[in-house]
Amino acid sequence: MDVSFLGGPQPQLGVGVVAPFDFALDRELWRWVPDDVSLHLTRTPFVPVEVSLDLARLVSEHETLDAAVQALCAVSPQVISYACTSGSFVGGVAGERAMCAAMVQAGEVPALTTSGALIEAVREIGARRVAVVTPYTKSVTDSLEDYLGEAGITVTGRAYLGLTRHIWKVPYRDVVDMARAAVVGDTDALFISCTNLPTYDVIPQLEAELRMPVLSANQVTMWAALRAIGVEAVGPYQALLDPVARRGPAAMTGSDPVDAGPRVTPEAAFAGSPVPPEAEVADGLDPPPYPPEDTGGLPPV
Repeated sequence: MDVSFLGGPQPQLGVGVVAPFDFALDRELWRWVPDDVSLHLTRTPFVPVEVSLDLARLVSEHETLDAAVQALCAVSPQVISYACTSGSFVGGVAGERAMCAAMVQAGEVPALTTSGALIEAVREIGARRVAVVTPYTKSVTDSLEDYLGEAGITVTGRAYLGLTRHIWKVPYRDVVDMARAAVVGDTDALFISCTNLPTYDVIPQLEAELRMPVLSANQVTMWAALRAIGVEAVGPYQALLDPVARRGPAAMTGSDPVDAGPRVTPEAAFAGSPVPPEAEVADGLDPPPYPPEDTGGLPPV
């Protein structure tokens, strides 16, 4: 049968993505991508280390990045993104810039990282005071706070789970609980860290409840990568991506969020949300569970 009348396939722009070996959210990345863009993913080599500062350093070594970028360049992407938050903030601002330079040198293609995209996104929305949510241990969360501080961004509150593996299995409900614990005082925006933590569907709900922009690791990564090639990311009702959302509830930032019930203190953080049975809590702690959840009138996530 002659199918020449179909034409095509249509030209595709390409975004190369270097992800850590344990990255499990390929489908989430695709949700931000319009139809005329293809994602080309590759992973760093496996190392028998759980999520920690040591792992962040191992998966961001320049030799590892060089090999991954060269593999991706075989399919001619227009930009390459390193999709790992901790791996790109562990060396501070200078370390993040060095990673970008190493990737550009390896592939002769524009390159960016999740942590660099985060700083760009925070500036895009005009935020200076940010609450932080992470699935990490305390030491990794501390390193993120140091990175943001170095970039001139104040962390106003934080919540973390203390996980060292299986982060992609954390349910949205736990992300919401952490967000409510982290957002205290005068806060301009919330950042949900880790590219292996699911966030796409929960962002609009949190923006509506907290009355502020909500950024996530995968969101800022795809937003920055697509913007670098002149394409808009797909994210309805997400303030970073949707002008209507930015003028809506998310524009009412700061000190008067909608009442979501009693708040936990920021440093009670977190280390206490229910997690899947096989997930482990770092540092040998067995923290108490969160208080009974109040959804603040939102449907369950």
